[in-house]
Amino acid sequence: MVDSGRFNSTREQADDFSPAQLGQDEGEAIAALTESKAAPQDVGQSMLFDLGQIDVNWEPGLATLWAFMTPANRPNYSMPMLRDIRLWQTEAKRLFEEGSLPLQYMVLGSRFPRVFNLGGDLELFAACIERGDLPALVKYGHACIDVVHRAWRNADMPVISVALAQGDALGGGFEALLCFDVIVAERSARFGVPEMLFGLFPGMGAYSILARKIGRRMAERMILSGKVYTAEEMYDMGVVTILAEDGEGEEVVRDYIGNNRPHHAGHVGVFEAGRRVDPLEYGELKDIVENWAATAMKLDPKDLRMMRRLASAQTRLSK
Repeated sequence: MVDSGRFNSTREQADDFSPAQLGQDEGEAIAALTESKAAPQDVGQSMLFDLGQIDVNWEPGLATLWAFMTPANRPNYSMPMLRDIRLWQTEAKRLFEEGSLPLQYMVLGSRFPRVFNLGGDLELFAACIERGDLPALVKYGHACIDVVHRAWRNADMPVISVALAQGDALGGGFEALLCFDVIVAERSARFGVPEMLFGLFPGMGAYSILARKIGRRMAERMILSGKVYTAEEMYDMGVVTILAEDGEGEEVVRDYIGNNRPHHAGHVGVFEAGRRVDPLEYGELKDIVENWAATAMKLDPKDLRMMRRLASAQTRLSK
């Protein structure tokens, strides 16, 4: 297995970026990344294994690329986290196409205790709303759906994507999870889109993907209720693929991959057929996220106070 190893300079540099700077810097970083030419024998030297917010490991015996989110602060989708997930997607594709990685499975989990991801950057949302900065909020939303749409398409590679939820996936964390072909969840994990608590709705793909998985009426019921569901409830609805006992999620993923590798091509074909039968176009996500941003600008002070309380709860988790 190739171990990523984290580099503090990379993380510190990422966390110093402001939202306004990140858009330009992210583009420059991705451009530099896609222009690099790592030789097949030098996979371990790829930038893929030097991301500030994600630990990435290549396990050749399972033809699997493991990635675990390692948030520097709150376990949410900050701009640095979004940037690193996008780099994980684009660099994995480059190495695959060059033949450096005979990749069949991509797994995403989290090293944050009891949390997969708690969703959007609520502090950023509140700040944008308070100063009436709709363009900044739209820019953040576009960064989210860029990642979501790539994840939905498996970065245009013939791979099977696996999400490993060893803790809570809420809001945008749940939206991201829904993009994966296979979801393995430990029993104590919880799932939901609680945005209605502060008068908003999930705008980065939840409706689109839930409607495709469980139908529009059930998707609307879930979103409008703001209810948080157990892993077992998600399994019964068909959202979670495999239930695992607490602490056994990684072993269950390994078993799934080991048992199904002989049928990998057929499984890829099934999941690709599903995306063809019910396609998710980028334009759909873009329209919804821009509606989400416009709706967010109408939130009243009470909603903003609730948003900040939830952001403070996320901050306390990280200490």
